[in-house]
Amino acid sequence: MRLADTFALAWGTLAQQPRRTALIGLAMSIGVGAVVVLTALGEGARGYVLEQFAGLGTNLIIVIPGRAETTGAAPGVLSGETTRDLTLDDADAVARIAWVAAVAPLNVGAAQITRGSLGREAVLLGSTAPLLTIRHMHLGLGHFLPPGPSDQATPVCVLGDKIRAELFGNANPLGGWVRIGDRRFRVIGTLAAQGQQMGFNTDEAVVIPVAAAQQLFNTPSLFRILIEARGRAAVPRVKTETLALLKTRHEGEEDVTVITQDAVLATFDRILTALTLAVGGIAAISLGVAGVLIMNVMLVSVAQRRAEIGLLKALGASGRSVRALFLAEAGLIATLGAAGGVALGLVASFVLGRVYPQLPIVPPLWAVAAAVATAILAGLLFAWLPARRAAKLDAALSLSRR
Repeated sequence: MRLADTFALAWGTLAQQPRRTALIGLAMSIGVGAVVVLTALGEGARGYVLEQFAGLGTNLIIVIPGRAETTGAAPGVLSGETTRDLTLDDADAVARIAWVAAVAPLNVGAAQITRGSLGREAVLLGSTAPLLTIRHMHLGLGHFLPPGPSDQATPVCVLGDKIRAELFGNANPLGGWVRIGDRRFRVIGTLAAQGQQMGFNTDEAVVIPVAAAQQLFNTPSLFRILIEARGRAAVPRVKTETLALLKTRHEGEEDVTVITQDAVLATFDRILTALTLAVGGIAAISLGVAGVLIMNVMLVSVAQRRAEIGLLKALGASGRSVRALFLAEAGLIATLGAAGGVALGLVASFVLGRVYPQLPIVPPLWAVAAAVATAILAGLLFAWLPARRAAKLDAALSLSRR
């Protein structure tokens, strides 16, 4: 029997029982669609995290006081103490390292900000002028923090977009005065609306000079030092030299942690890729269930079609041809189900993308290909036993329905 004849006969058999074919194909479609949608969600989450980290800065290096290895967690989390605090002098020294493009010391805290009778709690960022470019912030109005020595506590501030709207409404905030804690600050600029970035909303933040923040919080230490290297290739060198410099400045103690953007991204990438594969694998289990359904239906079909099988053998069809016929039927059902599943997954991914526009929900090609291949392979694999049983039937006994 020619291959074309085998598929034509298999298609005719499926067309004669559309309900059974549709139900088995639906089972395959659900499995393939689940794989496509879940991997699309995983890849969307991965793309979202990568995009958020890209928004934090380019070629970014972060210096954190304390060694992560000493606690097994983030530096200073358990004890609240470090061997030695980071200072403005440390930040100034790091800024003189070759291949460093910019350095921004950072303090973070919360304080009450008021204007007349209006007031609210705000996140306070104490830093310097380079923070704007390092963190990829955008100005809405006016100017950012003025350049100058980092220890200069100039009473000026830059308001986040939401803070500006709540305190000044439609009025021009530039030149206005606000009270932060027990000090007055003149507004010299506002930030453009940027929304959430890695759980931090700059729209609800107020930026002031780092020295002024240290006075408000009554601390000489820094929360972080943000460094921007002069290119991706310079990042490892800057990290090494920063560690060496701070170790020298801290009397030989290696009491800081230096992390790079690429290292954090690589960690998140590995985690999210593993999660994507895991949820895709869990969804693929349903393809195995659909394969079992194909096997059961095919076993019933062999029993019901004994006369047909006997006639084919009486007309000269070999056992191999009969086996190929049943495998062709299973392959056609699996292929139709896989195609329907891909369509279902793409539609569901499109709808989810509209519901959650912040996630780039696009099914990866490898997942679509793997889901289709797994569906067809499962169909053929589970159909092998019924096909083998059909191929072994005796022509005379089959025609006599014995």
